[in-house]
Amino acid sequence: MAIDWLLLLTFVPASLALNLTPGADMMFCAGQGLRAGPAAAWRASGGVALGGLIHATVAGLGVGSLVAAHPGALQAIRWIGAGYLLWMAWQILRAEAAGPDLRPARPFRDGLLVNLTNPKVILFILAFVPQFIDAAAPLLPQFLLYGAVLSLGGFVVNGLAGALAGLAQARLSGQGVWLRRVSAGIFTLLALRLVLGERS
Repeated sequence: MAIDWLLLLTFVPASLALNLTPGADMMFCAGQGLRAGPAAAWRASGGVALGGLIHATVAGLGVGSLVAAHPGALQAIRWIGAGYLLWMAWQILRAEAAGPDLRPARPFRDGLLVNLTNPKVILFILAFVPQFIDAAAPLLPQFLLYGAVLSLGGFVVNGLAGALAGLAQARLSGQGVWLRRVSAGIFTLLALRLVLGERS
């Protein structure tokens, strides 16, 4: 695929500006950082980034447009995502006495699932990326390229936000119960945001 460097150079700052805008992914990674430290935040950011790349792949294959055209499918994805976030919040509160789950793969898996079950990501990619697509060229490689740029920027920005929250967690290590409750609260707010977003 021949790369249109002018379009790519236009896309990079636009995508970075979007990555820097606080949103659900950044809040999720911050919650992971507060819960289990900077390393967990970076793993969560990696899962979110992979989720974004999968969304871009699905959009490039044309499946994303089919999902977006069926409100029932988007609502199902939205409710699955909200339910998973509430389940995570409940697990955090249940495990207060035992401390955070430090299994290395857990934050990555949670980040991936939270991103994949956020219908706003599907709609965002379908609305934003096509502005930079050359309709005369193969679509999938272009979606993959732009999706990779978005995911890389998001990985760095969300990872840094989560790592900073993780540093705060390290300094406030004596407040572990309070920090876990804040983390559970963040996940609960994200679930409500998903559900209430259906009405907007």
